Amino acid sequence: MPDTPTPLAPPGKLRLSIGAAVVLGLVVLSAAVGLGIMRGQAAPVDAVPLPASSGTAAGELYVHVLGAVHRPGLYILDLDARLVDAIAAAGGTTDDADLAAINLARILSDGEQVFVPVVGAAPPGQAAAVPGDDRIDLNTADQTALETLPRIGPALAQRIIDWREENGRFASVDDLLAVPGIGEKLLAGIRDGVRV
Repeated sequence: MPDTPTPLAPPGKLRLSIGAAVVLGLVVLSAAVGLGIMRGQAAPVDAVPLPASSGTAAGELYVHVLGAVHRPGLYILDLDARLVDAIAAAGGTTDDADLAAINLARILSDGEQVFVPVVGAAPPGQAAAVPGDDRIDLNTADQTALETLPRIGPALAQRIIDWREENGRFASVDDLLAVPGIGEKLLAGIRDGVRV
């Protein structure tokens, strides 16, 4: 008896079967790709971050802390760090630290060197006050002391303090020219009464 050929599926059903297989394949492929992407979001366990090639990474700043702290050294801090954060990174202050000589709330800048003085000692680069020297120290004077200077009222004294808190210590008396409201003429009138 001759073999009878098996009847083929009608063309419409064949197309439907192929379409269903393609759709099923795409769904499986999409699920596999989605799982691969989700797994790829976690960093590998053995990944080691590379140092930035130049400058600091976004959101970081380098600060050198020394003086009366437990662990002087170079620290990497957040971009919005304040002086208190740098001191905390250095293990806190020693018992003989002069906290009245520094502003713990001051915002830090990249590349800054922070010195925490010992009570009664002058920071590096600053001469200690000579006995009998009654000039006002621009880096430690409060508002009342600044107001004793000629032509310096409460508003201008506060601007001097604000500038010091925002920019750090005065390196020289001439730095007063950066304070809004102080010009050459006013500086000449108070130069002999101040020091850094």
